[in-house]
Amino acid sequence: MEKYEVPIWKKVTLTVDEAMVYSNIGENKIRELLAEPGCPFVLCIGNRKLVKREAFEKYLNAHLSI
Repeated sequence: MEKYEVPIWKKVTLTVDEAMVYSNIGENKIRELLAEPGCPFVLCIGNRKLVKREAFEKYLNAHLSI
């Protein structure tokens, strides 16, 4: 079975670690944002939280500070 590597900027969802590298925002801040009610870029799979990349980018572009 071949393993495919998808570039981070083409992924639909990101792990918290990938979101940290992608955005240069710390782990605690990303986890805090994901825990907010109505977070527009969180995707929950069981206990695991993933970041919807495009929605995350839109969120960051719309805010001057977080």
